[in-house]
Amino acid sequence: MTAVAGSDDLTRLQRAGDRYYTRVSQEPAFIERVEPTVWGKPGSTGMFGAQELAAHDRDGFVQVPDLLTGDEVAFFQAELDRLANDPAVRSDERCVIEKSSDEVRSIFEVHRISSAIARLVRDERVLSRARQILGSDVYVHQSRINYKPGFGGGGFYWHSDFETWHAEDGMPTPRAVSCSISLTDNHPYNGCLMIMPGSHRTFVSCVGETPEDYYRTSLKEQQIGTPDPDSITALADRHGIAMMTGRAGSATWFDSNCMHGSADNITPYSRSNIFLVFNSVENACVEPFYAPKRRPEYIGARDFTPVR
Repeated sequence: MTAVAGSDDLTRLQRAGDRYYTRVSQEPAFIERVEPTVWGKPGSTGMFGAQELAAHDRDGFVQVPDLLTGDEVAFFQAELDRLANDPAVRSDERCVIEKSSDEVRSIFEVHRISSAIARLVRDERVLSRARQILGSDVYVHQSRINYKPGFGGGGFYWHSDFETWHAEDGMPTPRAVSCSISLTDNHPYNGCLMIMPGSHRTFVSCVGETPEDYYRTSLKEQQIGTPDPDSITALADRHGIAMMTGRAGSATWFDSNCMHGSADNITPYSRSNIFLVFNSVENACVEPFYAPKRRPEYIGARDFTPVR
């Protein structure tokens, strides 16, 4: 069973200055979040309306249909194809190959590899929304392309990104937001993103210590830093599960502490997306809280320069 916050371990670690302890106890725990979800003040400049910000605050996510035009979707689809078939990119350590095939799974730090995606990071449709949610200037903590080809694109097990970024990258608090921009139609059956609405308000402490250089295997299949079945069941019973479906060009903004995941894609219909993570410059990473050393900068950035 999942323990509640208030255990001896929690008391000890709170005294050490960290509320969101994880990977140090034999028992998982639910720790209620104290930080806001939307940090921007009402009326702050940006492209989100008041109702959208309220939805993000309530559910931990908000969808933006047709963020990209049809022509832009085609342009970025071609860019993804170019990158996946570039021998120099495939041989780069930032490129992750599927565990069970020769297909590209992800390409990290893609905004530094692709000038087109670098421009997208600075696009006001994207950047202004990140600033609204986080209430400050922002920098890119992580960027990547996720490819989920038909007939075998691997899923991503249930997890909170903040749990990983806190434990392994040293992100102090959940003041970060992800923007997933779909370049293919997202259906319930082709491995779409699933989120538990409202789960962002509860941090799930996980069991198991972080091995050294764990990123070398976790980027293909994460095991440490994933919640136990009882915790997942309790959250799902409390919040339910929403499927992020929609047309190519749509975007989903979701809080760093949302419990989310996606299934394998065994259909003929691929699912690919551009994934951009913005962190507040006021929440810059320190040393990892629960890992032997930092992950490489292409996974967890150490350049905190605000995006302009």
